Amino acid sequence: MMVSDLVVDPRRPGSIRVMVGGRPAWTVPADVIAALGLVAGASLPPGAVPRLDLAADEEAAFRSALRALERRAHGSMELSRKLERKGHAAEATEGAIARLQRLGLLDDAAFATAFVAARARRGRGPARLRHDLARLGISSDVVREAVASLEEEDAPDPLERTLAQAERRAATMRGLPRETQRRRLLAFFARRGWSGYDASNHVTRLVGEG
Repeated sequence: MMVSDLVVDPRRPGSIRVMVGGRPAWTVPADVIAALGLVAGASLPPGAVPRLDLAADEEAAFRSALRALERRAHGSMELSRKLERKGHAAEATEGAIARLQRLGLLDDAAFATAFVAARARRGRGPARLRHDLARLGISSDVVREAVASLEEEDAPDPLERTLAQAERRAATMRGLPRETQRRRLLAFFARRGWSGYDASNHVTRLVGEG
């Protein structure tokens, strides 16, 4: 099979279109072209086709991942799952994720720290934060460090935010039976990762002893 031309892809910096018979056959990173020693006007070397197939699949997964990251931050596992749901093969997805990590575009520790800070400002407690990060596939060590960052001096106080929200909710339930108020407020605290003695005490303060 003859390479008729190698053309820089104007929409994908760092990527090259491998032309065969005047038509684009693969779009792959420039380093793959160099590694295979491809030259316009020369035949493809032995074994080049499967390598180009995989590189083109990885390139497609990589571009899909970039579009997802432009919309919002992701953890590695969450992004992998999303790529596979879009139909990208597991091997191509793995290569794309590794490439994003090498480029510093995908960092689970940074993602988890930002996730915790943002949701703590909304009143989410440690238990809820640990649950949500684990569900996204973040490792337990990274989760532990991210949640521990809430103890830093300038970190937002999630319980303070939850209490403010709970007080507003309690004010809207004044006409309801006290037990109904208590049940709803306990559920509210639990959804945000707060439960047990502390949550019960705050709810008692808000609705009264009865």
